[in-house]
Amino acid sequence: MSHLHEDKIKFLEETANTIRQDVIEMVVNAGSGHVAGPLDMADIFTALYFHVLKHDSKNPDWPERDRLVLSNGHICPVRYAAMARAGYFPVEELKTLRKFGTRLQGHPHRTALPGVETTSGPLGSGLSQAVGMAIAAKMDKKSFNIYCLMSDGEQEAGQTWEAAMLAGKLKLDNLTALIDRNNIQIDGMTEDIMPLEPLRQKYEAFNWHVLEINGHNFEEIVNAYETAHAIYEKPVLIIAHTVAGKGVDFMEFQYPWHSKTFKPEEVTESLRQLRTLGGKIKGEHQ
Repeated sequence: MSHLHEDKIKFLEETANTIRQDVIEMVVNAGSGHVAGPLDMADIFTALYFHVLKHDSKNPDWPERDRLVLSNGHICPVRYAAMARAGYFPVEELKTLRKFGTRLQGHPHRTALPGVETTSGPLGSGLSQAVGMAIAAKMDKKSFNIYCLMSDGEQEAGQTWEAAMLAGKLKLDNLTALIDRNNIQIDGMTEDIMPLEPLRQKYEAFNWHVLEINGHNFEEIVNAYETAHAIYEKPVLIIAHTVAGKGVDFMEFQYPWHSKTFKPEEVTESLRQLRTLGGKIKGEHQ
């Protein structure tokens, strides 16, 4: 992983802003889809695809690549946008999200799009899949890493904790999981529906090394993944504190935007805000 210098931070910030605009345009064009989660995870996905992951967009099945498992597959618009911007497929294909016959389905499909490691759907299964990959990598004496991205809402699923227990028992130090701690789910705030706290202590009790970061700060994101690589005989969990709907003021912290249809004026305003922010990012780094 290369040094995160100022020019690279500028590039990552600009790329994340572009990806957020892609997400809005994709969901609007599709007429349906999830918005709040993809917007708040844009910085994480940008850091992964443009700095952290060992991967090759021109050779998606490269045997030594890192594996990225997206457990909360409903936020796939942000993954598709990041992959397109990283060169996996043409950016123009983003317009096909959720269309009949598209490779960009409403949940990622492993055999539909090269570079997607798993098929997702029911929340709570991704960590189990990632644990299986980590075990297999250990058995094969491979040096690549397995990264799993999860929502906070899916911590309510029992299967997640079965996987967490096994990962801790087997000391899977080639596994790094990240929770998008945006505090919302489809019908309310997580702490109102099924309280998750103390989340950190729960994972620590299962023999995980836990880090907490601002999920919108690239230095903190990259430093967390660098730290994860240095941890021995423990899986690592990164709790990324994020703002649902990040970048669009009328969406931020608003759980109804988990999945919601846009009004025309909302499309115009959300893109205006993101483009304005993009101009500020460029100005700050000049």
